[in-house]
Amino acid sequence: MSPADRTFSRTDQVVPVLEQHRFDTAPLVAWLDTHIEGFAGPIEIAQFQGGMSNPTFLLTDANQRRYVLRKKPPGELLPSAHAVDREHRITSALGPTPVPVVRTLALCEDTSIVGTEFFLMDHANGRVFHDPSLPESTPEERSAVYASMIETLAALHQVDFEQVGLSDYGRVGGYMGRQVARWSKQYEASKTDDLPEMDKLMVWLPENMPDDSETTIVHGDFRLENLVIAPDSADVIAVLDWELSTLGHPLSDLAYNCLPYHWPEESFGDMRGLDPTTPGIPSEEDYVAAYCRHAGRGEIENWTFYLVLSLFRLAAIIQGVYYRGLQGNASSPEALLRRDLTRQLSIRAWHLVQQG
Repeated sequence: MSPADRTFSRTDQVVPVLEQHRFDTAPLVAWLDTHIEGFAGPIEIAQFQGGMSNPTFLLTDANQRRYVLRKKPPGELLPSAHAVDREHRITSALGPTPVPVVRTLALCEDTSIVGTEFFLMDHANGRVFHDPSLPESTPEERSAVYASMIETLAALHQVDFEQVGLSDYGRVGGYMGRQVARWSKQYEASKTDDLPEMDKLMVWLPENMPDDSETTIVHGDFRLENLVIAPDSADVIAVLDWELSTLGHPLSDLAYNCLPYHWPEESFGDMRGLDPTTPGIPSEEDYVAAYCRHAGRGEIENWTFYLVLSLFRLAAIIQGVYYRGLQGNASSPEALLRRDLTRQLSIRAWHLVQQG
């Protein structure tokens, strides 16, 4: 089986640095020597593969100590995009909390070192699962992984963002309303086909908005593939990829995490559905109930709304990817294969509306 076909990978599986992401390592070694205690040059450098929009590298120094460097991509960027300083900030803030994160070491805003801003953190030795059905695991391990995943999400939502210094990390209240407005606008700007379900959803969502005042830290992309699982147990030892994190509604994070239960059979890239009849995989109902137990909350009202919003958001994002593919600006030729996925997601979302 080739590495591309594997359903999980180790966090030390890397490739040579891609041509477009190469940089002179001499200034980096000099910076590490003055900023990182115990560092010993020279370094070996390789790049992690995957859907991460911020290029991420594995560094190994002369003492075989491993570090992870995460930087902005090269080229002209939108002002708020690829904010590695925000990733560094939230990961550092969560370090003393029960949320498992990788220890951050330093942030460098001097773009002369590697060409862009970057931050450095420890390397978390573990496994990353790419298929939410966990086909290579035993039923017992599947159950334990899902139990650890949902406990981790609940722990994140219980962090007091003011106490950890993140009171200004986003806006308090109104998160879902802003999401509906933002992605409706984005969809209209990238629309290529007549999709009646998307039009219906843009009307239904604002008219059926539940209370939008609850506010916690939200990850924004909380899924199995963004977690590091211990090499010898099912415990989550690190949550990765905080690029979309902000202050928002916790149930939007939970619904997004539950989308594999609702994902169309046709899938592309790193978003995949699961077969909930797989031995050891909890039902969606049991999984949500476990979240409620860990988060100390009662039964969730309007659960359909949160799922529909997550499906709509993804449909709008994927439509934008397809649109950029038509314009020749997409980062991957697979963008043009996604034309039908927006339709499928919107149909799935509207079906949930009709089911009530």
